[in-house]
Amino acid sequence: MSTALTPTVAAQETDEPPRGVPAIRYLLSKLGGAAISMVLVILLGFFAFKLIPGDPVARMAKERPMSAAQMDQLREQLGLNKPMIVQFWNYLVNVFTLNFGDSYVYKQSVASLIGEYFWNTILLTGTAAVIAIALGLWLGQRSAWKHGSWFDRITSGTSLVFWSVPTFWLALLLLMVFGGSLHWFPTGGMTSPSPPTGTFDKVLDVASHMVLPVITMVAVVYAQYVMVMRASLIEEMSADYLTTARAKGLREDKVRSRHAVPNALLPTVTLVFMHIGGLIAGAVTVETVFSWPGLGKLTYEAISGPDLPLLQGTFVVFSAIIIVTNLLADLVYRQLDPRVRTA
Repeated sequence: MSTALTPTVAAQETDEPPRGVPAIRYLLSKLGGAAISMVLVILLGFFAFKLIPGDPVARMAKERPMSAAQMDQLREQLGLNKPMIVQFWNYLVNVFTLNFGDSYVYKQSVASLIGEYFWNTILLTGTAAVIAIALGLWLGQRSAWKHGSWFDRITSGTSLVFWSVPTFWLALLLLMVFGGSLHWFPTGGMTSPSPPTGTFDKVLDVASHMVLPVITMVAVVYAQYVMVMRASLIEEMSADYLTTARAKGLREDKVRSRHAVPNALLPTVTLVFMHIGGLIAGAVTVETVFSWPGLGKLTYEAISGPDLPLLQGTFVVFSAIIIVTNLLADLVYRQLDPRVRTA
């Protein structure tokens, strides 16, 4: 009997796919989707910005008088008089070599400009992201656990108000009130015109310039974490495993922190990763209002030009950050949620 069953069992074990195959297939599908998105971004980065009205050479001619012959010579130097297919090929070479060409306005390579301003944006948006995530998750779980209380009503109402406020409007309001009228904080830039010499004093100087832009970015972002965390935790509060945990004698704080909150964090983790990229890309408005020397302000100046190489470079970098963070969100969520792994 065992001899008759052995081939059948062996065949079943042979036909069963390895457990690592679904994970590899999932990873390859997500990488393929990210690659396709990146290709579309690169194509859009060339053809969309070619449609922007304005002549970079004409703008340069306003700053420094030029004759028609000089303007034609400048167009030839910048490669603007070349056929479209040649310009597209040069653009592709610049993108895949991470060169992006030279800026029309700054007269230096776009790659060096992005490298110079990138970490300023990371400092600003990273600080805002950490504060927004910590504040949003804490308020969201406290609000859900005290559902219907005055704390829940105030937290939810305030979050919805800030969620609906336009970023530029809030930035201008904070700038006028706390920077212009009360003079509590600097109104722009990253450092004072005459920065201090000591290391600690330099840190304080930069931190004081970060207060208003960070508050602006936190106010319009943290509300999303509050509402998602609150909704997820309220849904988990009716689960049977929480009743079992209470029956074992666990206090409410332990039930919330050990059982309810970890499960409610799953959708919030995805939102965090997705919004980190969006937060960096959305720094254009805040950095422009507060004159923060980052990629956002650089993008605004490139649009005003139009400085096509700089604009294309910042667009590709911002888009790549969003694509990578969305990819990480998919991969992390699969590791956190066993239901996704078994689907």
